[in-house]
Amino acid sequence: MAEPASSPISDATDPDVRREIIETVRRFVAREVIPVASEMEHADRFPAEIVEQMRELGLFGVTIPATYGGLGLDLLTYVGVIEELAYGWMSLTGIINTHTMAATLIMAHGTKEQRERWLPGLASGQPRGALSLSEPDAGSDTRNISCRATRDGDEYVITGTKAWVTNGERAGLVALAARTDEGVSAFIVEKEPGPQFEGIAVSKNVGKLGYRGIETVEMAYSDHRIPAANLIGESGRGLPQILGVLEIGRINIAARAVGVARAAFDAALSYAEQRKTFGKPIGEHQAIQLKLADMATRLQAARLLTRDAAERKAAGLRCDVEAGMAKLFASETALEVATESMRIHGGLGYTTELPVERFYRDAPLMVIGEGTNEIQRLVIARGLMARRRNP
Repeated sequence: MAEPASSPISDATDPDVRREIIETVRRFVAREVIPVASEMEHADRFPAEIVEQMRELGLFGVTIPATYGGLGLDLLTYVGVIEELAYGWMSLTGIINTHTMAATLIMAHGTKEQRERWLPGLASGQPRGALSLSEPDAGSDTRNISCRATRDGDEYVITGTKAWVTNGERAGLVALAARTDEGVSAFIVEKEPGPQFEGIAVSKNVGKLGYRGIETVEMAYSDHRIPAANLIGESGRGLPQILGVLEIGRINIAARAVGVARAAFDAALSYAEQRKTFGKPIGEHQAIQLKLADMATRLQAARLLTRDAAERKAAGLRCDVEAGMAKLFASETALEVATESMRIHGGLGYTTELPVERFYRDAPLMVIGEGTNEIQRLVIARGLMARRRNP
C-alpha cells in the first residue's frame, strides 16, 4: 500500500528566497541561454551544456523536498523559474516539466521505499525523469490506453507503444501509464539513457515545427520486465494519479506560455521604440500602441491566472478548473502575442535573423500540449458544473 507524503509540494516559500531564486535563473538565462538559443534551436541540437548547468543550479529538484536533496520550493517559485527559462528558450522547460511530473507522481503516490530510492537521484537530475501517458491511439482519450502490464509473479511484463515522450531517450526513469487487469496503473521504469535498453526501443524521434533541440520520441516496449515493487500506488488507480499530476503539467505549460509571450512582447516593444516610419518611432503610431496595450494586458492576465492556479495546487485545493483556465488563456495569449510581435516587426519578423519567428513556432505547442485547448474548455465547463452540484 502506498504511503503518500502529506504534502508532495511545499505550499509556502519565503518571498525573498523566491525572488533570489528567480533572479538567479534570470541572470543565468541572459548569460548562458539567450546568446545561443537561436543557433542551437535552428540546428535542432540538444543543449547538453546548458542542461548540465541547470542541474548544477538545482533546477531538477526545485519542488522535491529538502529531505530528499531537493530545494523544497513551492509551485509559485517553480512557475517563476519556468517563465524565466521559457523567456530564453522554451524547449528547456520541457526537460524540467516531464522530470518534475515524474518526481511528483512518486512524491504524491509512491511508497516510503520508492521515495527514498528514487527521489534523491531525481533531485540531483541524475537520472532525469520522463512521464509517459500518450499513445498513438490514445492522446486526449486517456481511457483508450492499450500499453499492457501483465503480472508474472514478482514482476510485470510491459508490452506496447507510447508516443510524444519528451526526454524519453535521455531519461533514466520513466513514469509509465499501462493497462493492468484492474485498469490503468502507474509504474516506474528504469532504463539507461539511449535508444535501446532490454526490451525498450526508442522507435521514432518526431520532427517538429518548434520545440526543437529536445527529443520527442515514441518508445516501444517488448516484453520488458520490471519488479512488481515498481507499481506506484494501487493497481488500477494510475489514471486519477497521473491526471492529478497533469495539473502541474498544465500550470507548467501556462508558465512557459507566459515566458514566450513576455519575450515576444519585449521584442515588439523594443522594436517599436527603435524603428521609425514617417519621421517618428512606430511606437508613437496609434495602431501600434493599441497592439502593445492589448498584448501587455493579456500577458498580465495570463501571469495572474497562472499564479492563482499554482497557489491553489500548492495549498492542496482542487484546481482542475484553475489549471485549465491558466493553460487555456496563457497559451492562446502566447500565440496571439507572438503573432502580433511578428506583425509589428514587419518583414524582419519573418526572417530567422531575430528570435520572433521562433516564438511564433513555439507558441502553438502550448495550445496543444498537456491536453488541447478544446479539452481544457471541457475540463473547465465540467468542473464548474460539478462544483455547482457539490459546492
